Amino acid sequence: MLKPLQVIHFFGRMWGALILFSQLFIRWHLIPSLPNPLDTQIMSRNGDKKPVGFATHITAGGIAGAMEALCCQPLDTIKVRMQLSKSGMAPGTKPRGFLATGLMIVRRETPLALYKGLGAVLSGIVPKMAIRFASFETYKEWLADKSTGNTRVGNIFIAGLAAGTTEAVAVVCPMEVVKIRLQAQQHSLADPLEAPRYRNAGHAVYTIVREEGFSALYRGVSLTALRQATNQGANFTAYQELKKLAHKYQPDLKDLPSYQHMVIGLISGAMGPFSNAPIDTIKTRLQKATYEPGTSAFQRISAIGKEMWKQEGVRSFYKGITPRVLRVAPGQAIVFAVYEKVRGIIETMKVSPSQDRYSE
Repeated sequence: MLKPLQVIHFFGRMWGALILFSQLFIRWHLIPSLPNPLDTQIMSRNGDKKPVGFATHITAGGIAGAMEALCCQPLDTIKVRMQLSKSGMAPGTKPRGFLATGLMIVRRETPLALYKGLGAVLSGIVPKMAIRFASFETYKEWLADKSTGNTRVGNIFIAGLAAGTTEAVAVVCPMEVVKIRLQAQQHSLADPLEAPRYRNAGHAVYTIVREEGFSALYRGVSLTALRQATNQGANFTAYQELKKLAHKYQPDLKDLPSYQHMVIGLISGAMGPFSNAPIDTIKTRLQKATYEPGTSAFQRISAIGKEMWKQEGVRSFYKGITPRVLRVAPGQAIVFAVYEKVRGIIETMKVSPSQDRYSE
C-alpha cells in the first residue's frame, strides 16, 4: 500500500519532468516557418497593430493546453469522483474529502488511475485551445472601437462569453462526456482481469454512439456552454485587466516575465469555478448517467438537481470545488504562461530584425 509521502514524491518528480520537457520543447522543437492562412489584428501596447496568425494560436494554444492537461489531470479525476460520490449521506458520516478521495484512488487503482480520461483530454485540447484563443481575439476585434482599436472591459467580457460558448459546442462537450465516462470507471489498472467497460477514449466514443446515439456525446451541452462561457468571460476579463495593471506599474517592461503571466493566470483562472460550481456538478452527473429515449434535457437537469437537494443538501452542489479550483487556477497559470512564451517565440522568428514591435 502506498503511503501519502510516496504519492507526493511520485507526483513531485512527474511535475518536474513535465516542466523540464515543456522548456526543452519550446527551446528546440519550434520550427521557424509556420503557415499563416488567416491573420487577425490585435493591439500592441503602444497602439501599433501587428498581425498574429491563426497558426500561432493553434501552435501556442495547443502546446499550452497539452502542458496544462499533463500537469493537472489528476486533480480533475479527483474532482469528478467527488462530484459523483454519494459518501456522507448516512447519518453521522462526512463526505469524503479531497485528499481522502485521491488516496483512495491511488490505493485501489494505482497512481496511473489519476490519469484516466487523459487520452480524451489530449485529443481535444489542441482544437479547444486553438478555438478559445482564436475566437476570443476575433470577437474582441469585432467589438473593438473602430476609431481607437481599443476594446472596453464589458466587451472583453462578452468576447470571453462568446469564446467559451464556441469552444463548448465545438469541442468541450463531447470531449467531457467521454472523459467523465472513463474517469467514473473504478477499476484497477494493476489487475488485468478487471476489465473496464470503456478501454480507451476511442472505444468509449464508439460504444456511446452505438448504444446511445450520437446525441449522447452532446448530453449536457447547455450546461457545458454556460459553464465555459462564464469561465472564459471571467477568465479573459480578469487576465486582460490584471495584465494592463502590471504594465502600468512596470512601464519600462516591453514584455512581462513568465512568472508574472503565471500569477495573473492563476488569479484569473480561479474566478470561474467559484461562480459556476453548481452548474459543473450537475453537468458531471448528467453526462455520466444514461436515460431513456424521449427524456428532455430540462427533465434530466431538474431530476438531478431535485435529487441532490433532497438527498444530499445544498453542499452537494459544491462537491469537488477544492480540486476544481486547484486544477483550473494552476491550469490557467500554465496555459497563459506557455501560450505567451510560445507566441512570443513564434512571432520573434517570423519578424525581421528591423521590426522590433511586439504585440501584447
